[in-house]
Amino acid sequence: MRHAAITNALDAGVPLRDAQILARHADPRTTEHYDRARGNLDRHAVHFLTAYVAGV
Repeated sequence: MRHAAITNALDAGVPLRDAQILARHADPRTTEHYDRARGNLDRHAVHFLTAYVAGV
C-alpha cells in the first residue's frame, strides 16, 4: 500500500520533494525509484533541451 501511494502521488504530478516527505525518505534518490515515468521521454532533460533549441 505504501508503494502504491508513493507511485500514485508521483504519477499524479506531486513534486518529488512532497512525495519524499510522504514516504519519509531521507534521500530523494530513494523516492526516485518509485517514479515509473522516468522512462517517459517527455520528461527527459534531452527532450526539453531539444524543444528549446528547436524553438517549440
